[in-house]
Amino acid sequence: MDCKLYDSEIRVMNVLWREGEVTAKHISDVLKDQVGWNMNTTYTLIKRCIAKGAIERREPNFLCRALIPREAVQEAETNELIGKLYDGAPAKLFAALLGKKALTAEQIEKLKSIVEEWE
Repeated sequence: MDCKLYDSEIRVMNVLWREGEVTAKHISDVLKDQVGWNMNTTYTLIKRCIAKGAIERREPNFLCRALIPREAVQEAETNELIGKLYDGAPAKLFAALLGKKALTAEQIEKLKSIVEEWE
């Protein structure tokens, strides 16, 4: 993914990733319930995502669908976080998580199995 999505745009994308192709009105209704946004705010964010190539709009009814997968955004956001806060070192992120005991034993085991798959 070569474009940066902001938190508000990711909220729009989350609706599409969760529900698939839906109308802009549906996205607006969901985000009104979740965060209290009005229709104009949501439509502006949808249009920004369209301009960035993250959403495709089709007629009739202003149907929207995600053009980029959630995983691509997660990877880009994770890489940005690691670069910004952990000097580009993923190990520092893991150390920070493990050092704060923020993870359960089950989550730690899951991380171990992920690391083993990479080896």
